[in-house]
Amino acid sequence: MTRTEPMKYTYEELAKMIDHSLLHPVMTDRELEEGCKVAAKYGVASVCIKPYAVKRAVELLQGTGVFVGTVIGFPHGNASTESKRYETELACCDGAVEIDMVINLGKAFSGEWGYVESDVKAVCSEAHKRGAKVKVILENDYLTQGGAGLCGDDFKQKLCQLCERAGADWVKTSTGYGFVKQPDGSYNYKGATEHDLALMRASVSAKVQVKAAGGVRDLNGLIKVRDLGASRCGATATAAMLDEYRRREALVKTGVAFATQPGSIGAGGY
Repeated sequence: MTRTEPMKYTYEELAKMIDHSLLHPVMTDRELEEGCKVAAKYGVASVCIKPYAVKRAVELLQGTGVFVGTVIGFPHGNASTESKRYETELACCDGAVEIDMVINLGKAFSGEWGYVESDVKAVCSEAHKRGAKVKVILENDYLTQGGAGLCGDDFKQKLCQLCERAGADWVKTSTGYGFVKQPDGSYNYKGATEHDLALMRASVSAKVQVKAAGGVRDLNGLIKVRDLGASRCGATATAAMLDEYRRREALVKTGVAFATQPGSIGAGGY
């Protein structure tokens, strides 16, 4: 497809969708600080950073308009509810204003809906009373085959609705680290998919937002996420996405056509 017409969304609309992800297990303090500088340079919505680095990220991003978020019960959601609540308290005291928590997947697969809802509610209540918002991660790659007597789509839908009742501000597809054993014995994942984003958007009311994570690595994918109704996207390829936006924007201004491909998401790799 060749385009010469104006860009579909503004730079700010797309940049403010991005939660710049700084969560890889072996990222050094220097790399975390460089990541904060990238987030500030490109004017994204937030950084999602390791919990111990929240306080430093707040210092680095003061006055930039970039929020600081962190993860709770990450990546597998297995901590006790009280541990998750306390992690949330500590993160908020350090300055985090957005919290990405993982549900207790084992309890979900056991059909213990009351436990799962209370777990989410404990984090939401702690965060909200401290002025922070919560994104609840379902880890959809684990849910696709279904569980607790439900098919995959019904399982995801039920969890979305449960999260809304518990006070979630967003429902989120993935951690980016939910690797599933494949038939060949390797481990991989898809992360966000078009199907899941549409399903999740339809499963909650307008007051709950949707976040994509995992497998969105280029500008076309980011635009597709926006088209599907998600308001945030976890990404490590922030610079590449937004540099490409500026390149296309410059071509449009000079009347030069450029080629694009349809947006593609869900390819794995965070």
